[in-house]
Amino acid sequence: MRFRRKARPAPVRETAAPGVDIDAFARAVDPQRLDEAQFVQLVDVLDMLGRAGTGIELAGMRTDTFVWFVSRASTAQLEHLMAHGHLRHVVFGEIFRRMSAHVDPVRAADLHAVVHWRFTGGSGDGGYDRFQTMIESGEATSGRHPTADARVTLTLSPVDFLRAVTGTVNVALLFMRGKVKVRGDLAFAAGLINYFDLPKP
Repeated sequence: MRFRRKARPAPVRETAAPGVDIDAFARAVDPQRLDEAQFVQLVDVLDMLGRAGTGIELAGMRTDTFVWFVSRASTAQLEHLMAHGHLRHVVFGEIFRRMSAHVDPVRAADLHAVVHWRFTGGSGDGGYDRFQTMIESGEATSGRHPTADARVTLTLSPVDFLRAVTGTVNVALLFMRGKVKVRGDLAFAAGLINYFDLPKP
């Protein structure tokens, strides 16, 4: 499965349920008002409604809303979410799809690089979930299975990854605290997030 770059700004999804503003709904249901089980259940319901074709789904949220929603979740909520076998990959899919849609075409214009991601606590080989992001000529594509040699391989927990891409933790701090293991180009890894223009919470 591959997640490809979409044109910006993201178009309104034609499948949106009539009369339902998923962004307003998400902001009204503040994750900080929920416990861990309720938070996971909410994401599960949104995923189920999306798979049922209702038009109410995580993919229908604007990226700024999605980032805000994740950033409002506690570490415990995110840990419970990423411990859920199916929802873990739903969230990974959303993150990588949105990263591909928000690669900075100017900063990444002359970049040709492959990033391998290894997320701890996974069900794959060696106990990791693995993904690849290829950035080339201002565009990015991501997928589940590495297909090319990596300029850098990053190993980290899913929660630290979510915190980094939503801007709620300082990436440099994660490196200094040993929360991210790097194999390959360390300087490139440290500045990787700067090639994306994901909204801040």
